[in-house]
Amino acid sequence: MADDLLPRAAALGRDFRAGLDERPVFPRDLDPDAVRAALGELPDGPADPAAVLDQLREAVEPALVASAGPRYFGFVTGGSLEAAAAADVLTTAWDQNGFNALTSPAAALVEEVAGGWLKDLLGLPPTASFGFVTGAQGGNTVGLAAARHAVLERHGWDVERQGLHGAPRVRIVAGSGRHATIDRALRLLGFGTDALAEVPTAPSGSIDVAALAGALSTSDAPTIVCLQAGEVNTGAFDDFPTAIAAAHARGAWVHVDGAFGLWAAASPRLRHLTEGVAEADSWATDGHKWLNVPYDSGYAFCAHPAAHAAATSYTAAYLVGDRPEALRSPGDFVPDSSRRARGFTTWAALRQLGRAGVAELVERSCALARRFAARLSEAGAEVVNDVVLNQVLVGFGDDTPQVLEAVQRSGECWMGGTVWQGRRLMRVSVSNWRTTEADVDRSVAAILAAWREVQGR
Repeated sequence: MADDLLPRAAALGRDFRAGLDERPVFPRDLDPDAVRAALGELPDGPADPAAVLDQLREAVEPALVASAGPRYFGFVTGGSLEAAAAADVLTTAWDQNGFNALTSPAAALVEEVAGGWLKDLLGLPPTASFGFVTGAQGGNTVGLAAARHAVLERHGWDVERQGLHGAPRVRIVAGSGRHATIDRALRLLGFGTDALAEVPTAPSGSIDVAALAGALSTSDAPTIVCLQAGEVNTGAFDDFPTAIAAAHARGAWVHVDGAFGLWAAASPRLRHLTEGVAEADSWATDGHKWLNVPYDSGYAFCAHPAAHAAATSYTAAYLVGDRPEALRSPGDFVPDSSRRARGFTTWAALRQLGRAGVAELVERSCALARRFAARLSEAGAEVVNDVVLNQVLVGFGDDTPQVLEAVQRSGECWMGGTVWQGRRLMRVSVSNWRTTEADVDRSVAAILAAWREVQGR
């Protein structure tokens, strides 16, 4: 019966989540051809919805990753909170288009409330505009689009009307340790990566502020400066008071990529890391990382709402109607029109945790990262970075690639690899609400077992 299908899907999801603690973190003996065969060919006619659901579950079960579980430490991946996961089920069932107050007053109102809560938690200006995007890529792209509008407008150029052909050349100043989403945003926005003026970074991964000041002094071109709250490998933070002041003194726009690190502002113990960040012009962060909201969830904030809306909004005759004009239009601040109502899950996560719960989640993750570092260091592994946040870089000498492969193959836990300052390293990211000290210790044991296995070959 169709009426039973959604409860059945919810029950299957519940069972999967209940088994996350002991499920192999990455599929063992994955056979892609078997999954393809189980998914089958496009049928000529319709099928029973219940049978479709069962076929999907059975086909993909062997290929699922337990990334929502407590021992997945790759890519700064959170695991959805219970209230957020349940709200996501409702979001799907409600099937709201979160474009504006006509398509869904509920979606518009919830984003308005949740966006205000986010600004409060992250210490951002209460007057800042915001958009619920798919992730930090979307957030960085929106922030840089607003920056493009503003810096060119100051030079008498309307980029939304005139485009970039013939426009003053915009210079993008960013550290050598910037995240790759910055480069992709530059490509998408028509700047091109040749517009980058790269500034060296300190050994920690933070931008060299003296070099930044020097780079800013060499040109009066329209300039956008990209800073970071949480370098993707080390977790390092840029010196925001100094860097932002230097940029603003030269008339530059400052965008902060805070994909996961911006959440440090929600913790009284870690807030000092983000000192001065509120003086920037735009910010991006993720919800599906440290807030533990289901994919896909991210946020773009802008201290200049007019520039933000000018870069992303649009109007059309068919969109004009008797809508509640007092309601904020979410679609004015994001690049997509037909869009998932992402505010429901964010509201649910924030409502479940509260201010103290968000702070505790962030602080506990950082404490667990330090536990990783201490245990591995005691065992003779090399912890390369100063663990200031939730990122740990670990080396096992020449054995590092083989150790990483063996750990991933074990199914006990999963960490990614990276290259930092020319070295191949294991990268451990702790951001899941389920992770406990026991999970860290179990994972350390698996890593050390893999190292012994590699050494014994």
